[in-house]
Amino acid sequence: MALKVPESVLKKQATQAKIAEQAKQASYEARQKKRQDKKDAIAAAEKYSAEYKATEDAAIANRRQAKAQGGFYVPSMPKLALIIRIRGTIGVSPKAKKIMQLFRLRQIHNATFVKLNESTIRMLRLIEPYVTYGYPSRSTVEKLIYKRGFGKLNKQRIPIADNSVIEEGVGSVGIKCCADLIHEIYTVGPNFKEANNFLWPFKLTSPRGGFSNKTKLVHFLEGGEAGNRGEEINKLVKRMI
Repeated sequence: MALKVPESVLKKQATQAKIAEQAKQASYEARQKKRQDKKDAIAAAEKYSAEYKATEDAAIANRRQAKAQGGFYVPSMPKLALIIRIRGTIGVSPKAKKIMQLFRLRQIHNATFVKLNESTIRMLRLIEPYVTYGYPSRSTVEKLIYKRGFGKLNKQRIPIADNSVIEEGVGSVGIKCCADLIHEIYTVGPNFKEANNFLWPFKLTSPRGGFSNKTKLVHFLEGGEAGNRGEEINKLVKRMI
C-alpha cells in the first residue's frame, strides 16, 4: 500500500511549481524586452544618423550657394554650451559661487551642458574668470556620455553601463537609449532639461600638458584659458577625457 503524501507537502510542491513557472515567464519576458529594446535602439541610432547627415548636407549646400552668389553664409547661433570649471574656490565672489552652483559646477574640472539663452549668456559672462566654455560638437557630446557618463537615480551616481539606466531615469519623457539621450542634448530638444538633470556633472581630469599658471587667469582671446573659446572647447575636452 502506497504511503499517502501529507497535504502540507503537496501544497509546498504546488507553490514551488507556481513560483518556478512565474520566474520562467518573467525571464522569457525580460529576454523579449531586451531584444526589442536593442532593435529600437539600433533604429533610433540610424534615424538620428540620417538626420545629422541631412543637417550637415544642408549647411554645406547653403555655404556653396552663398559663395556662388558672392555672399557669406552665417550659421544659426549655437544653442548648446559645455562649461568646464578651471579654478577652485579661493577668491570666488558670492555671486559667482551661486551661479556655479546653479550650473552644478561644485568642483574643479567639473563639466556640464547648458542651454544658451539671454539669461544663461549673462550668467556665463559673470563667471568667465573661473570657467571656460564653448560649443561642443556631436562627437564631443558622444564621447562625454559614453566615456564619462553617469546618471542620477534616486539621488545616486550610477554609471551608464547600459540603456536600462537611461530608461529608468528618463524613460517617462521618451528617452530610452544612449542615442536618444545624445540627440536630446545635442539638438537641445523639448526634454533637454530632464535629460541634462539626469546626467551627473562630468568629472574630467587635468588636461594633458596642463594649464599654464601664467595664462590660466587670462581670457582665451588674450592667450589664456578662461572664458569663451568657441569650438576650441572640443580640443580641450579631448585632452581632459
